[in-house]
Amino acid sequence: MNRVIHTFAAAAATLLVSFGAHAESTLLGARVGAVDVPKLAKFYETVFGLRETNRLELPNLFEVMMNFGASVDAAKKNTSPQVILMRRESDDVKDTVPHLILTVTDIKATIAAIQAAGGKMEGEPRAFGPSMLAFAIDPAGNHIEIIQRGKP
Repeated sequence: MNRVIHTFAAAAATLLVSFGAHAESTLLGARVGAVDVPKLAKFYETVFGLRETNRLELPNLFEVMMNFGASVDAAKKNTSPQVILMRRESDDVKDTVPHLILTVTDIKATIAAIQAAGGKMEGEPRAFGPSMLAFAIDPAGNHIEIIQRGKP
């Protein structure tokens, strides 16, 4: 029994050390693309309440940075990771692995808002433990994972 406890303790210590090695790393944001960036920004504002916090316009680059907040000023002060919308040449997105993951408080209302704002759902929402999970596609073809957290 002591051998099992020792092995478990050693494994836990190794895990903690490996986590500590990346303590300075944080998520800055998530980037998705669109041909029509302002239209996509309106979608994320309408459905998820994101607000434009900054805009970068160069000859070969156009980005809109967005964050959560009750107002634009509140979103600008929000220090959490941003959603960055970047201009791309096509809305034909074939790779479904890169996607946004957003939590919501009412998954049914969010699905209705996604559809009303021009997005599409991928299948029906489903239980994932105590939570509900759904997958959507925004009007520019980007994939979104939506989670309504349940009580454990």
